[in-house]
Amino acid sequence: MKFSCEKALLQNAVTTAGRVVASKSSILALEGVLLEGTEGGLQVSGYNLETGIVTQVEASVAQSGAIVLPARLFGEIIRKLPDDMVVVYTDGNKVHIDCGPTSFDIMGSSAEEFPELPMVDEGNSLVMGQGTLRSMISRVIFAVSNNDGGRPIHTGALFDVNGEELTMVAVDGYRLALRREKMVGKAGAEQFSFVVPGAALNEVDKICADSDEEITVTEGARHVTFLMGSTLLIARRLEGEFLNYRQTIPQNNSISLEVDTAALQLSIDRASLIINDKLKSPLRCKFEDGSLSIASRTAIGSAFDRCPITGDGKGLEIGFNNRFLMDAVKAAPAEQVRLELNTPTSPCLILPKEGEADNFLYMVLPVRLKAGE
Repeated sequence: MKFSCEKALLQNAVTTAGRVVASKSSILALEGVLLEGTEGGLQVSGYNLETGIVTQVEASVAQSGAIVLPARLFGEIIRKLPDDMVVVYTDGNKVHIDCGPTSFDIMGSSAEEFPELPMVDEGNSLVMGQGTLRSMISRVIFAVSNNDGGRPIHTGALFDVNGEELTMVAVDGYRLALRREKMVGKAGAEQFSFVVPGAALNEVDKICADSDEEITVTEGARHVTFLMGSTLLIARRLEGEFLNYRQTIPQNNSISLEVDTAALQLSIDRASLIINDKLKSPLRCKFEDGSLSIASRTAIGSAFDRCPITGDGKGLEIGFNNRFLMDAVKAAPAEQVRLELNTPTSPCLILPKEGEADNFLYMVLPVRLKAGE
């Protein structure tokens, strides 16, 4: 194989495909990236048996072929080359890299050792702006379960397509995050859903451009693909029964309040200053008429802050994990939010203000308050 390519294009491709490459694997080829040169250009692939990334690169291929190169070393070499055309050619498993005054000879391995990426049958699909999908992922991913005693299905996020809208949901047993946006288009069934691993969504978030460029998400029988320009990400679908989020979200809550999102973040942050991993304490939140008081107490001392709210909290006193509450408030894409509550043992809902687009919802379960906390 022999090809020439601009350094910046090759570096971007190797970095992108290398995101899913295993740092240590019993299959040596999985620690590398697969380079395939054809008449159509250069293709760079990375795979860890769960998630694969394939990206096309504009290159002049003088001789077709394929080889696997160690991802970390090859990536470092390309990154530190001069900004010039890179020429790569192989002699068996030996690879020669030329760029201006710089050259390297490194060893690769046969492309036949690289596991074949799964073929995904064309199924239901949806199209969105990359920036929109990226925003949805970034605002729900924090609620994906890390599987500490939870159900494996909840280590991913649910994609629930209905009509013209995509609803994305993540849940970990302590909180629930939901975002809803209109799609650019779709094909297949009127309604369909699937669950994508959180690890794969983190990679989609990094690859997506913050723009209106389109991304096509296709549901296969066992896998799902994300096509972003010249890059394709393939992920194994999570199987199982995802939480029925519609039935889980409490309705007709007796308390409804509005609050400035930034002000609430500041209050939570101040009250959390004396809490850490070794000194844990719930936030004691008291909702009154026109104000919310937030207090905490640990062995270090105590903290208190007051935040103005619109509405009457009826003196409800309720405890929350400080990080879970802060994650939800930070994720809310609005300057002001509505809080819905009911009893000290009922969840808190964070929603858009009345009359605004119903495109997000965060639910945080309370923690029991002990006397003296």
